[in-house]
Amino acid sequence: MRILLFTGKGGVGKSTVASGTAALAAADGLRTLVLSTDAAHSLADAFGAPVGPEPTEVAPRLFVQQVDAQLRFQQSWADIQRYLLSVLDVAGVDPVAAEELTVIPGAEEVLALLELRLQAMSGRWDVVVVDCAPTAETLRLLALPEALGWYMHRVLPAERRIVKALKPVLTRAAGVPMPGDDVFDAIERLHAELDQVRALLSGPEASVRLVLTPETVVLAEARRSYTNLSLFGYRVDGVVANRVFPAGGDAWREGWVAAQDAVLAQVSQSFAGLPVWRSEYRPVEPVGVEALHTLATEVYAGSDPLAPPRGEGPFQVTRTERGAVLRLALPFVTRAEVDLARNGDELVVTVGSYRRLLTLPSGLARLRVAGARVEDGQLRVRFAEPEATGADVRRPQEARR
Repeated sequence: MRILLFTGKGGVGKSTVASGTAALAAADGLRTLVLSTDAAHSLADAFGAPVGPEPTEVAPRLFVQQVDAQLRFQQSWADIQRYLLSVLDVAGVDPVAAEELTVIPGAEEVLALLELRLQAMSGRWDVVVVDCAPTAETLRLLALPEALGWYMHRVLPAERRIVKALKPVLTRAAGVPMPGDDVFDAIERLHAELDQVRALLSGPEASVRLVLTPETVVLAEARRSYTNLSLFGYRVDGVVANRVFPAGGDAWREGWVAAQDAVLAQVSQSFAGLPVWRSEYRPVEPVGVEALHTLATEVYAGSDPLAPPRGEGPFQVTRTERGAVLRLALPFVTRAEVDLARNGDELVVTVGSYRRLLTLPSGLARLRVAGARVEDGQLRVRFAEPEATGADVRRPQEARR
């Protein structure tokens, strides 16, 4: 099964491109589902058809879904919410306000990921196309499973033991109900489901496609997105430049064409090695299956829009005679922008405002960090056998070959 995620800065037309790609796949005879992780759903508008909370067929083999976040929230968060409501009730919080306070920020996007997991595991689809939220929200969302994993493995077991041991005392002393096994089980279940989502989206059959318009500000965000998606282990397999002005016409349009051509040259240079597809600015908005199919046919121009991503992915470990080398793709990043630290069996990689905790496999965890550097768009960390003395943590800018 092929999974394609489309993301980009808000307003660049990612929903339209995602919908067109799905229409093209269905027309080729593949059972296709397109769903949205954006709280502001726009797929129904793109297809010009009513769409429900379950997959709705809008053309042969083409199904569209706008997730019912409230229903999924009740299924995945009910046990945790009941406990939080009991705590707020003791604190005297108004019941209506308490219910609002127990809804986690970004719940709709998280629950849409859980719906993606269910659909991907159902066996019903050959292709799943995901219309993601704007870039910043998507990056936070895709980082969530790994961040929650750290909490589950490091913090939750200890909390669970402490609560079991001290529950009677704490309940009497504080007057606040302590969480029971059902709460911890619900958190563990949520983590397991999100972990499966991460495995799906970082697997060999899944990739992210960046959508942009030929504008300097938009290109800058797309470059940052490429870096940060790679940081968290997600493959980017192509770029769609949308709303490109066709040549010809009056001086005003020619000015736009010249300005866009300059940015498009930077796009080709920035994403060298990746296909860059173009979609011309259209006189009318493409709405409906037929219009979306026509757009996608022109965008991909005979190339296979569902070709599996090339290469081994952004994260690789290679064994050497003296230890191992970990490689993490970080396009557009200089060594001064990367901070690297070792914390037990974790490697902490920070790029700008994003941080990833890489849990090292046992074979690497017993080795020391012997050096690191950023070169050709990659962070390369060398591991060697432990020594009796010597520092185990270096910044890339301080590391030696």
